[in-house]
Order: sequence, then structure tokens, then C-alpha cells
Amino acid sequence: MKAVSSNNVTRILVVGGGYVGMYTALRLQRKLKQELRQGTVEVMVVDPDPYMTYQPFLPEAAAGSISPRHVVVPLRRVLPQCRVVIGEVTAIDHGERRATLTTLAAEETGGDAVEVPYDELVLAPGSVSRTLPVPGLAEVGIGFKTVEEAIGLRNHVLGQLDIASSTRDPAVRDAALTFVFVGGGYAGVEALAELEDMARYAARYYHNIKPEDMKWILVEATDRILPEVGPEMGRYAVRELRARNIDVRMETRLESCEKRVAVLSDGSRFPTRTLVWTAGVKPHPVLAATKLPLAAHGRLQCTPALRVDGVEHAWSAGDAAAVPDLTAEPAEPGGPRPVCAPNAQHALRQAKVLAENIASAVRGGPVTDYRHKYVGSVASLGLHKGVAHLYGRKVKGYPAWFMHRAYHLSRVPTFNRKARVLAEWTLAGLFKREIVSLGSLENPRAEFELAAGTGRHNEAS
Repeated sequence: MKAVSSNNVTRILVVGGGYVGMYTALRLQRKLKQELRQGTVEVMVVDPDPYMTYQPFLPEAAAGSISPRHVVVPLRRVLPQCRVVIGEVTAIDHGERRATLTTLAAEETGGDAVEVPYDELVLAPGSVSRTLPVPGLAEVGIGFKTVEEAIGLRNHVLGQLDIASSTRDPAVRDAALTFVFVGGGYAGVEALAELEDMARYAARYYHNIKPEDMKWILVEATDRILPEVGPEMGRYAVRELRARNIDVRMETRLESCEKRVAVLSDGSRFPTRTLVWTAGVKPHPVLAATKLPLAAHGRLQCTPALRVDGVEHAWSAGDAAAVPDLTAEPAEPGGPRPVCAPNAQHALRQAKVLAENIASAVRGGPVTDYRHKYVGSVASLGLHKGVAHLYGRKVKGYPAWFMHRAYHLSRVPTFNRKARVLAEWTLAGLFKREIVSLGSLENPRAEFELAAGTGRHNEAS
């Protein structure tokens, strides 16, 4: 059915500027170039941030291998034909084709939320960190999903080395040099491996810290890590991490982290000033506020054509969508097909099909189903180390690490970003690592506030 809009303008609202949102809007620019130029189609992208974060590069950004600004892609630069709104969609009335959103200006001035009409809706808000009611987690836990968290974690780790180097209290030193990561998926393993690499290198510049003084602990609730690369490569990853004196504890849970003491389900207790939580994600809460059909785990129930099941003019893909995997057989004869895994590989390819289907639907044409056989996974275990399981072949060590970099370099958007990342990798191979903590970036006004406060005190005196 062809979309109908008032004023002869078809409005496409894209909720989210991540993988799916940005790539869908980018392709719509190309597929609907004539309509956008004539003003008969309008594409609006709404996201809380003015950039898309390429999350596979977060571990390398945290370790200093890539500059933070090269991990993000500015939405306004790559989407010049779209209207980019910095804000957050809080409610959607699809029956009336209206979305309620809070813009950045409204947040700053205390203004009211605004309603935005649309004709075609693309729900791609991504996911948020999935937390558990662990005592103390909200107070001391550190996430690893945004570039701000990645750089904050880098500054924090280097700051702990400074604390350990300058204290005479053995308890404070031990806690500062103990780093606990919860979650054995991509984010947890790659973040731990890259940061351990960086901290071990940085230790050479501290006269009283040796690499063996640090404790790195990975806590995983299941019996394996990196399940995406298969059991054999997962076991290899465990051996590699343990060979670096990283304490990998599987079938273990975090019971508490109150008073900066990580208490594990096996009875272990680790005083620590660093607890990184990467134990999974969950769909964005806005999905529950749409009244659209949800599948298991809170994702939108979608058809293979990436439409929301049973709903006209509503589309979704990526982390927010439960899309049937047409390349997989049902677990039971006659049963439902498995759904596509919520990972970047599917998200990038779904966005392409999604944009083509929306463009075709706007013009009154047919849509096609999404079909992609999962080719495998790659994971980094630090500099020059990695694991991969691609097309049924298992690769480890330097070749896997090289494949990891090559794959993600090919996927990061824009030639500008590709060139800059490649240049940084090349320079990193020629020169030493830059080891510096810029913790003041997290509170840039602290120095001025202190000076202003001191000045007022002096005047009063």
C-alpha cells in the first residue's frame, strides 16, 4: 500500500541514529534522491546524540589505539538531505501516526515535549545495558556501551595506576590494581583484553608497579565466553587470557559490590575500585511505549520484509526487531523459525534491505524479504591477538586479529573515517603508545569552580 500524507509530503520518521537508523537514512538519501530534492519526501532522524558510534571500535578507543573522534560518525555530515533532531522519542501513537519527543532545547529550557507527525515509522532505537539488582552495582558499576564510557574507563584505569603508585596504604593499592569485568561476551572480553594490554604497557613508566601486581578478573555466568566464535575458539580464548594471568571465572555470578568489594557466587571477595558491567543488553524502553506487537525479550515482532508484524507503515531492524531467519530451519518441524541474532552483522545488512523496502513502499512498489546466512564472528584479544570463526573455518592469533581489524575497517562508515583509522593504526605501529589520563575531561569546570569558590572566600576574608 502506498503511503498517503497531508500536503503531498511523505514523512519518514527514523527513531534512532545507530547502525540501523543511520544506514537506513543514508540509503534512503540515495534511493529517494529525486523525491527529497522535489520536497515530496522528508526523512527525519531522531537520536539523543548527534553522532553514530561504531561500537566494535570502543575497546581500541579505550586502549588508545584509535582516537575517540574517529569512533563516531556525525549524523548531520553524512545525512545532509535528512532532518536530524537531537532528542528522544518518549511515546508513539501509531494509530494517529504521531510521535512525542523531547528535544535537547526542551531539556535545556524546561519546555514542553513536541508532537511530530509521520507517514512511515522506522523504529531503530537500539538497545540499552541490561542490569541486575546487584547490591552496589548502581553506585560503582561502569558501563561500556558508549564512547564516553570507553574514554572514561581508560582515564579511570590510568588513574588507578596513579593512585596505586602514590599511596602507602597496601589496601588502597590492592583495590586500585584490581579490575573486575562482568560479562564474557564481545564487549567484556575485548574491553578487558585491550585495557589489560594498555595497563601492562603503562606499568613500565611507574617505578613501583609491575604488570604482575595487577589483578584482572573476568566473571561469566555461563560455562563459556565468546559464544559467537564457537566452543573451540572460546576455549582457546580462555587459555590465552589465563596465560596473561587474567583470572577467568566461568559459571560464576557477581553477588554484590557494596563498599567497593566484589563478592562472587563462588565465595571470592575482591576489594576493587574498578567494576565494569558488560553482562548483556535489552531492548530500548521506548518499544514498550509504542503498543506495537512485541516478541520474546521485548523486541518488536517483525516479518522477513522487516515490517512490524500485522501493522502497516511501521518498520524495524537490528537490536529492536525479532526478524525470522530465513536461512535457519525451525527447531521442530512446523514450528517457528529462529530469529536473527541482534548483532552488527545482521543490523548493517538489514538496514540496506529496510531502506530499499521503504523506498519501494513509498513509490507503491513491492518489498523483499531479508535473507542472510551468518558467516561467522571475529574477536580481538588485545594487540596482535584474536580469534575468528568464519565460513566454518577457525582462525586464531595474529591472523584472526588482522581479520578483525580488516573486517571492521571495511564496515566503519565513510571513506574519511576509514582513512583516519588506518592512518592511526599505521602510526601506532611506528611509534610508542600514548599513555596519558585526561580524567579532568569528565568534569571540565572543576578547576574553574574551585578557583571561583576560592576567590569568593578570599573576598569575604
